[in-house]
Amino acid sequence: MTRAANPDLNDPMADTFADLITDAITDSITDSITDLDAHALSEAIHARELSCREVMQAYLARIDKLNPAANAIVNLAPPEGLLQQADEHDALLARGQSKGWMHGLPQAIKDLSATAGFATTQGSRWLKDAVVSSDGLMAARMKGAGAIVIGKTNTPEFGLGSHTFNELFGVTPNAWDNTRTAGGSSGGAAVALALRLLPVADGSDFMGSLRNPAGWNHVFGMRPSAGRVPRMPAPEWSVSQLATEGPMGRTVLDLAQLLSVQAGYDAHSPLSVAQAAQSFVPPQHAQARGLRVGWLANLNGYLAMDGGVLSVCEQALARLVSAGAVVEPVNLGFDAAAVWQAWLVWRKALTVGNVAAVMHLPQARDFIKPEALWEHDTAQGLSFADFMQASRVRSQFHAHMLSLFERFDVLALPSAQVWPFPHVERWPKKIGNRAMDTYHRWMEVTIYATFAGLPAISVPAGFGGGLASSGPWPMGLQLIGPPLADAQVLHAAQAYANVSSDLLLRRPPQPRMGPVPQTGRVEG
Repeated sequence: MTRAANPDLNDPMADTFADLITDAITDSITDSITDLDAHALSEAIHARELSCREVMQAYLARIDKLNPAANAIVNLAPPEGLLQQADEHDALLARGQSKGWMHGLPQAIKDLSATAGFATTQGSRWLKDAVVSSDGLMAARMKGAGAIVIGKTNTPEFGLGSHTFNELFGVTPNAWDNTRTAGGSSGGAAVALALRLLPVADGSDFMGSLRNPAGWNHVFGMRPSAGRVPRMPAPEWSVSQLATEGPMGRTVLDLAQLLSVQAGYDAHSPLSVAQAAQSFVPPQHAQARGLRVGWLANLNGYLAMDGGVLSVCEQALARLVSAGAVVEPVNLGFDAAAVWQAWLVWRKALTVGNVAAVMHLPQARDFIKPEALWEHDTAQGLSFADFMQASRVRSQFHAHMLSLFERFDVLALPSAQVWPFPHVERWPKKIGNRAMDTYHRWMEVTIYATFAGLPAISVPAGFGGGLASSGPWPMGLQLIGPPLADAQVLHAAQAYANVSSDLLLRRPPQPRMGPVPQTGRVEG
């Protein structure tokens, strides 16, 4: 106590104690800023209650503290340049000028999306030096709204597989248990968001890549309607809309505000949604009463599910029922096996190009992940007739999904079929006693929104799975809406948030610690 009251400056222990006090104060200030939701942070910046420099310093301090173990943000820019950009944003506010809602907010772009001045590696060692000179459309829109890009977020190689690891940067473990996978391919984004390394996050979704990691890291992740967020640059625009970029947030409000920045028509993407920029922010007092929800569950046993997944999602749906929603079990009513086979054809056709672009490089086949090689090799036998037949199935499935929305406002499914699995495994080979015949079969639950081009959001459902020493882990619930009904889906998500306790939704991760591999090697 004496040293605390009157530290002896000649005592070497005094410096240690002073450092501890300084560190504690710094941590407290950092946490008070990084704990703010993005909406509150934006308001504080615009009210000049916080400077952009203070915000940047707080986030860089938290990243320095947590990211070495989280490995969520990669290719972080030098702090001096980021602080200079923050000062420039402060100078604009001093002159009464704001770039928009994201003014001064630190943002790291998923490493599949082009970002000026940063390598867009796609998690591949072959692209580690692929620095681009111009932004993709999504990054440009976020920067135009005031975001300061600080780096990239980690992703699986070529974005393939819902498990974020690669040979270039390594594994990104789950925010809640670093012996488990974060999911993917927007795994780095979800972990950075959950650990308060970013106020909001962006990602992309092909086979649940915004929804699965969001569910497994207890945040909100949304796949927008096809064409809602144009993906540019793109080598092809006429058929390649199974993958779309989109938002993540710790609240529905934050996610909706980010979507409002990302969305909008662009003439370079002729199939983008031809609507003017709009706000997708739902009413903050959105009501669940009268909401009609069709619960697809495990498609009458067609989808293999880990124990406890359905019950956690049903507990989430019960919150909606308690507030007046009508939740009704419903059959898919379409041949799910036919959807899967048609999906495989489309996925291979749209994936093969990314892998083929590096196959000519020396020893590429020896080092590219086997899952990517499988996509590439099995696509070689596809014919135009195969693709057209798969397209007919897709068209029939889309029409059938429309018929379900004559009865329901949203359809519900789990965001994953399994709990987060050990990060030392490449992918689950079995669910229960059912073998998985491809590296992504265990994520089949996510293809229905994708294949029909529908908007879908993963909301935090709750926790379960595992033993007392290892679980529980987060799980998400998908809410899927009709075509272009992004605002309707967000309204339903806000209604769900309003009937869910802050104790659930705002529960911060306290990671269970275990060894994290220093390289990207994961066991086969």
